[in-house]
Amino acid sequence: MLEDILRQVQKGTLSIAEAKDQLATFENLGFAKVDHHRKKRQGFPEVVYGEGKTAEQIISIIQALRARNNQVMVTRISKEKAATVQLECPEFIYHDVAQILFWKKQEDTKVNSNGYIAIIAAGTSDLRVAEEAAVTAEILGSNVHRIYDVGVAGIHRLLNHAEEIQNATVSVVVAGMEGALPSVVGGLVSHPVIAVPTSVGYGANFNGLSALLTMLNSCASGISVVNIDNGFGGGYNAVLIHQLAIKGERNEDTLF
Repeated sequence: MLEDILRQVQKGTLSIAEAKDQLATFENLGFAKVDHHRKKRQGFPEVVYGEGKTAEQIISIIQALRARNNQVMVTRISKEKAATVQLECPEFIYHDVAQILFWKKQEDTKVNSNGYIAIIAAGTSDLRVAEEAAVTAEILGSNVHRIYDVGVAGIHRLLNHAEEIQNATVSVVVAGMEGALPSVVGGLVSHPVIAVPTSVGYGANFNGLSALLTMLNSCASGISVVNIDNGFGGGYNAVLIHQLAIKGERNEDTLF
């Protein structure tokens, strides 16, 4: 990238001011420092956490990100706040259940068709978190299979999808209450399982703590656990695993 910018400056097709702008690693908005270098380091642009930010702050941040990226995503943003943002940025799409606001350039809307991520939810009450994981994975370019309402209270519902789950590259398993579902899935598959505890449940659920502890203490191998209600983290990590798996398959294909 640096050599390309220097060549353009030498040819006169890029001014020194424009070169400095392209080389800047972050943009200082006063209330936020927008990380323009994130995609080069991690493969995806900075994702904006919408909770606790005003609509005006979000508008400024996403406009800065949109100027340099093919996609912009805001998580944990309420419907009312998203509507205010959309008045200024009408091209952004809001997903009501996932509480995600996003935009993608038309040429960047393709989905990687090699394999898929299974997003598995124990109950309908877990769908907000499950959809946060699913929509995140889709925005970041992965194919997703949703398998919902298959909790351990009716284990036959899960087993009915056993082959579909086993053929996934990675599974994100979302559950509240006692949080047993990831252990069950972990015992059925040979791929990584990302467990996402939710705050769904009665008093002794302790707002998701009981599910979190169950998942951390799972005896099934291959399970990693993210924070309570962190569907975004589950979906994001699943995409990274999925991409590595696809890259590994391509490398195997070119060995001989």
